[in-house]
Amino acid sequence: MTAQTVDTLAAKPGTGAFAQTVAAAHFRDLQARITAAFETLDPGHTFTCTPWTRPDTDRLKGDGEMRVMRGGVFEKVGVNFSNVWGTLSDAGMSQMPGAKESEGRFTACGISLVAHMTNPFVPIVHMNLRCMTTSKGWFGGGADLTPTFPFAEDTADFHAALKGACEAYRPDAYDEYKAWCDKYFYLPHRKEPRGVGGIFFDDLNSGDGDRDWAFVRAVGEAFLAIYPKIVARRMNLPYTDADRDKLLLKRGRYVEFNLVYDRGTRFGFVTEANPEAYLMSMPPIVKW
Repeated sequence: MTAQTVDTLAAKPGTGAFAQTVAAAHFRDLQARITAAFETLDPGHTFTCTPWTRPDTDRLKGDGEMRVMRGGVFEKVGVNFSNVWGTLSDAGMSQMPGAKESEGRFTACGISLVAHMTNPFVPIVHMNLRCMTTSKGWFGGGADLTPTFPFAEDTADFHAALKGACEAYRPDAYDEYKAWCDKYFYLPHRKEPRGVGGIFFDDLNSGDGDRDWAFVRAVGEAFLAIYPKIVARRMNLPYTDADRDKLLLKRGRYVEFNLVYDRGTRFGFVTEANPEAYLMSMPPIVKW
């Protein structure tokens, strides 16, 4: 992707030329590689793949695929890909930069995943990457870790992987995006962070599209390189019923954040998306 591509896309809102080709192909491939890695960690279990396509009569067009696995190591994990375009509702326009200027026309392409683990010592994880266009084009995404029982080694390794992707992009990017993550994934009503953080970025269009797109890809590769290692490190640790109860209570905090504050969930509601897709982050069992 080049800066000129971003400018051209912004000048022709709703064309989705980039999101439907380069970004879509990459995010589909990343989805396949992540699900393959997760299946390797959970022998005997596979993802249920549910492709979908918006009907021609719908106001919004596009397609995607939900992949969900309920296994032994992964109690529930969803890895979703979507590529949609069309005209937003009034509510949707208010949530997307540049949508009023494009008269609601937009494209949105991305990958999103959340993993809820059986073993309380394996952290919950979230990652998403996206390419968006309205009257302008931009990238967003990030990854964060939510352990019930934090291990300093896991936290350090997770952050180091993401820091490597950031430093290859811009020297101060990690500090900026880590701080953004810490602020975003915070529960004000509980006065506590959701987890041990990671990185978060949005509205990314530096004017150098090639560099921005390389960074987005690097974040996905960093996630794929480190999270399976953390799972393998912790998934066979013995745990008690009390440990498991603490995990279920931690999931309660996760639900509170995703239903009240999460942008992706709100975007799903206003774009008439499949509720099973944008609510896939909900854990199978939870306590308060």
